[in-house]
Amino acid sequence: MAPRLIINADDFGLTHGINRAIAELHQANALTSATLMATGPAFDNAVAHARANPSLGVGCHVVLTDGSPASPPETIPSLLGPDGKIFRPSLLDFIHALLRGAVNADEIEREALAQIARLERAGIRITHLDTHKHTHLFPAVTRPLLRAAERAGIRAVRNPFEQSWSIPLGHGHRLRHLQVRLLRLLQARFDRQPQIASASVLTTNGTIGISATGDLDSRTLSDILRALPVESDAVFELCCHPGYNDRDLDRVTTRLRAHRDIERDALLAQIPALSLNPNPPRLIHYGDLGTDSAPTGRTRSTTNAGCENVV
Repeated sequence: MAPRLIINADDFGLTHGINRAIAELHQANALTSATLMATGPAFDNAVAHARANPSLGVGCHVVLTDGSPASPPETIPSLLGPDGKIFRPSLLDFIHALLRGAVNADEIEREALAQIARLERAGIRITHLDTHKHTHLFPAVTRPLLRAAERAGIRAVRNPFEQSWSIPLGHGHRLRHLQVRLLRLLQARFDRQPQIASASVLTTNGTIGISATGDLDSRTLSDILRALPVESDAVFELCCHPGYNDRDLDRVTTRLRAHRDIERDALLAQIPALSLNPNPPRLIHYGDLGTDSAPTGRTRSTTNAGCENVV
């Protein structure tokens, strides 16, 4: 049995160019899923693209750093930066606050629910949750995020841990590879979360492409795809950040600029060609998890989420 592959673009709603790239890639059979930022500058435009592409799986890209909250600021003070209005702009500052115990878990859950609610009010049928900059790698974020998923009836979440076989294929900076390997030490704690262990919230066997963020060109993507275990019923997610490097992107804070064009071209070159390979992976989105034979004990349950994205 061939593996299943979710190809998910993060940052849906950040700019019109990112939104356009996601729609074009989905129409070219090079992308199956995207995660939408509830307070992104181009949120309404992203919703319009989701409506026009109902087969695109749409999740909620929960933002807890480097962005604006959906909750009234006075209800989530531990999540905010020095101005008391927006999140901490630095991921490192957010991690330091987590380690100091300065971030309130109830406020994470409250803010995640507020972001989920904004997507639902726009008519999005949410297939899954993930987090901006993978903050739910840390148990202090994983726990309230999974509680929010349960309360909102969302049945899937990104497994934010890179596969050991794909890390060396990222062809990126050695420091990033080391960071990704060290963070894998948190995998067991993620797997032991009650919602994951019981499969009340579904997930994949792991995510690929994280170590290649900023370096995911066509050659790197080809190497990663060739390394997929072909005789497997596993489910993997390929995490990517395609877009257009345009004037809108110049107005937002992101380290990924010119490389968004490179990732877009890589996906267009490599993903449609997968069907020509022997035993190619089956392309799905998170709403398909649990709808047929499950790859692992973590995806036993059945979910109706994500078969259509706009109700």
